[in-house]
Amino acid sequence: MEKSEILEKITEIFKDTLDNDDIVLTYDTTANDVEDWDSLNHIQLVVAVEKQFKIRFASQEIQKWDTVGDMVNSVHAKLG
Repeated sequence: MEKSEILEKITEIFKDTLDNDDIVLTYDTTANDVEDWDSLNHIQLVVAVEKQFKIRFASQEIQKWDTVGDMVNSVHAKLG
């Protein structure tokens, strides 16, 4: 799966989880750029991404994410 496709799916997950259809994500988007993306919602987003792609992340991986691009790269690597 291409990284652009992963970004599209992650964007849909963000829209659903945060109940905001106006969210536009880029590879450089951070939690500070998205209203309601706090630590509690972050957990829900991670779980939703894992379910969508049928993968699991280690907590060490998740802690290294600074941007949506980092999340996309992790998903891409797991899908191999």
